Amino acid sequence: MNSFRNRSFLIAAGLFLFCGHLSAQTNPVGPRITRPVEGTNLVRLPGNVHPLAQANYDQGAVSDAKPMNRMLLLLQRSEDKEASLKDLLDEQQMKSSAIYHQWLTPEEFGKQFGPADADIQAVTDWLTSQGFQGIKVGVGRVVIEFSGTAGQVGRAFHTEIHNYLVNGEERFANASDPQIPEALASVVAGVVSLHNFPKQSQIRALGTFKRTKSTGEVQPEFTYIGCGSTGTQPCYALGPSDFATIYGVQKLWDAGIDGTGQTIAIVGETNLNLQDVRDFRKIFGLPANDPQVILNGPDPGITSKSEETEADLDVEWSGAVAKNATIKFVVSESTVSNSTAGIDLSAFYIIDNNTAPVMSDSYGACEASLGTSGN
Repeated sequence: MNSFRNRSFLIAAGLFLFCGHLSAQTNPVGPRITRPVEGTNLVRLPGNVHPLAQANYDQGAVSDAKPMNRMLLLLQRSEDKEASLKDLLDEQQMKSSAIYHQWLTPEEFGKQFGPADADIQAVTDWLTSQGFQGIKVGVGRVVIEFSGTAGQVGRAFHTEIHNYLVNGEERFANASDPQIPEALASVVAGVVSLHNFPKQSQIRALGTFKRTKSTGEVQPEFTYIGCGSTGTQPCYALGPSDFATIYGVQKLWDAGIDGTGQTIAIVGETNLNLQDVRDFRKIFGLPANDPQVILNGPDPGITSKSEETEADLDVEWSGAVAKNATIKFVVSESTVSNSTAGIDLSAFYIIDNNTAPVMSDSYGACEASLGTSGN
């Protein structure tokens, strides 16, 4: 199975559709939910059981009172709107087009491609009727955030939430594909996830460093053993100037193109130690430029060494190439009660709040693990 990188959450197929001022030229969007929303006529949403939610790992149903926070209900476009979006994406990348590189703001995107007001109201009314709280419609009208309990999820989506013990780690997940009222099926694609199996950082720790005992000064060791198929060949690590030379960035720096006036948003689910970033920039002669840490909800703190290392790399290296850019590190909590990964919540925040024209996400998972709605 293939894994992916920089693609954890394709909100609105719109990672390239914000931060501009293109006027949305739209035809009025008519409602697609035209019948009463009843719980008797249901549609199953196939392909939305995590592959590790297996009977041999099953520890039984969770308590109905178990919190399930910040779930994301994924909405979908009509076929004609989907075709219009693909045409727009193509034209925005064609230099001959009148709308070349003219991006949509989240509000414009929602107006042009999102469901009708009446459809949004019908979906939120249904969520409310099922007892869910914290209902928040995304500005781009692609997802709706909501929170509740496992019992409410089971009754609304007609699936049980079970505990699973996989490789010594406790997880929870839906045991069967969710179902929704048939009347909603033209607008609701599904829930992004009903489990807390995590996406993984792609970090591999190979390098070493030395620290001067008397001063505490840290110096990286640039050459070390660990490369090649046998893991016994020397590795030659790159610093920012090496990268700039190899990939043609140096000539941009020499021309004064160094990120000044630009902003990069980094997707995160752990906080970091700001001093690590400062030490990195000092060691490699980069100008002082602290990242801005934006908390989307509670501060999760530093959740693990590997998670923090991933956050350090993402923040440090975006700022190593675009050395004078503003780096905004958006952090969302992933907890035992969250069925949505923190990185997905961070990506949603970045896009929906028009945080930056560039977003970087370095977590990954096999497509099968994401399910139909997650993909």
